[in-house]
Amino acid sequence: MKYANEINKRKSFAIIAHPDAGKTTLTEKFLLFGGAIQTAGAVKSNKIKKHTTSDFMEIERQRGISVATSVMTFEYRDILVNLLDTPGHKDFAEDTYRTLTAVDSVVLVIDCVKGVEEQTERLMEVCRMRDTPVIIFVNKMDRDGKYPFDLLDELEEKLSIRVRPLSWPINMGKDFKGVYNLYDKSFVAFQPNKKATDEDVVALPDLTSSFVDEHFDAKDAAQLRGDVELIEGVYDAFNNEEYLQGKLAPVFFGSAVNNFGVKDLLDTFVEIAPTPRNRESSTREIDVHEDKFSGFVFKIHANLDPRHRDRIAFLRVCSGKFERNKFYHHVRLDKDVRFSNPYSFLAREKNIVDDAYPGDVVGLFDTGNFKIGDTLTEGENFYITGIPSFSPELFKELVNKDPMKTKQLEKGIRQLTDEGVAQLFTQHGGNRKIIGCVGDLQFEVIQYRLLQEYGAAAQFNSLPFYKACWITGPKDKIDEFIRFKSANIVEDKDGHLVYLAQSEWYLNTERTNNPDIQFNFTSEIHK
Repeated sequence: MKYANEINKRKSFAIIAHPDAGKTTLTEKFLLFGGAIQTAGAVKSNKIKKHTTSDFMEIERQRGISVATSVMTFEYRDILVNLLDTPGHKDFAEDTYRTLTAVDSVVLVIDCVKGVEEQTERLMEVCRMRDTPVIIFVNKMDRDGKYPFDLLDELEEKLSIRVRPLSWPINMGKDFKGVYNLYDKSFVAFQPNKKATDEDVVALPDLTSSFVDEHFDAKDAAQLRGDVELIEGVYDAFNNEEYLQGKLAPVFFGSAVNNFGVKDLLDTFVEIAPTPRNRESSTREIDVHEDKFSGFVFKIHANLDPRHRDRIAFLRVCSGKFERNKFYHHVRLDKDVRFSNPYSFLAREKNIVDDAYPGDVVGLFDTGNFKIGDTLTEGENFYITGIPSFSPELFKELVNKDPMKTKQLEKGIRQLTDEGVAQLFTQHGGNRKIIGCVGDLQFEVIQYRLLQEYGAAAQFNSLPFYKACWITGPKDKIDEFIRFKSANIVEDKDGHLVYLAQSEWYLNTERTNNPDIQFNFTSEIHK
């Protein structure tokens, strides 16, 4: 319990959403409140030369989308908040899924015009697998969108979670008047193009008071009273315990681009969000209050600074205290390593840290020692579990266009696949390289980065595969299977055998013909 005070001061969360719902804009506003930045950048704008803090890769700036999770740390009301802004684009979903293993709670952004979209549902399924606590922020209330009660029904139905509004909008679009906070009974009036300050907050403990009639026309006053009465009648009172168990999601309304309703969300977040939790490992449960250090790598990013060819491993601290220049045990390599300049982040800006506690994300300078899922301890041998690798949906063969740059291509593709951007499969007993991705955009990113960062020109040729299945079973059965299906057998970069099925029919046939072999669509990284 030596570090209890430090642990209770920390909250780690990820912002997730469908593309264009407003995640990166919301991130900027959080950083603004935390005093981490002075002006918020724009995601897409021809006039504004300042880009958002969290979109730091060149390709992100060109396209106005996030393609990599970025990590930011800021302080707000004496709480140290570790915020991870994730890519919403489904082509980069795997990065987001893994990021969800490294946080203790999630803020889900919903566009009030479009409601719950497909990618939102997929991300929510990953949160449901772990019962991650979720806070929902309904964004873009300054546009005409869906009726708020319909939105709440849609959230409950599509995301299979109970919801409870903690703030409530008064109208929307052109008539948007502001937000009533049901949690601390106050009201903030909305004025477009003007930042809401503390002076604009009015305490409203009693909606029957004459203040409501003075400030709103009769229709809005009646609407607000009726809506709040309905909410109190229909929805259960907010229960913090149920939120922490992932059964109940509080809902906030606002407009991130106008910085409206964001403060309500942030104030409530630092009050109710969970502090770092215990973790499962391959041998026992890791108690967050243990004195001994443990942590795992959930993301690797090569060339964070293109001028320096650096490679950073993102480590989430699970227990104990991480100290600079101290030796730690690298479980997979079975050797001791130490770090003379570990970083804390504000996206691309890095500051050297001397120590870190559970909940913190530390950047470690990596010379190729780390893979995703690697665990560091103070000597004990175990792996933090629950970090998934998913079956890709698109497969392309990597073809080298410049034989003089073979070495650069090998190095580049190895480093980029170590990042988890895509999966690299090598033909069993051969050297043909196949890249597996979740979406087409990833191939473009890989091609662009191979050329820009490694000077290697490559092209991708499509392959007619449907799914990658990790195969396990008795050795003699596996050997026999490989003999008959050698053209479809590849190895992933950890040396595990993978069967590439041409279609669902082929896969079902192989399953029927080989009952002793298991075909798995996901592979857990803890080896």
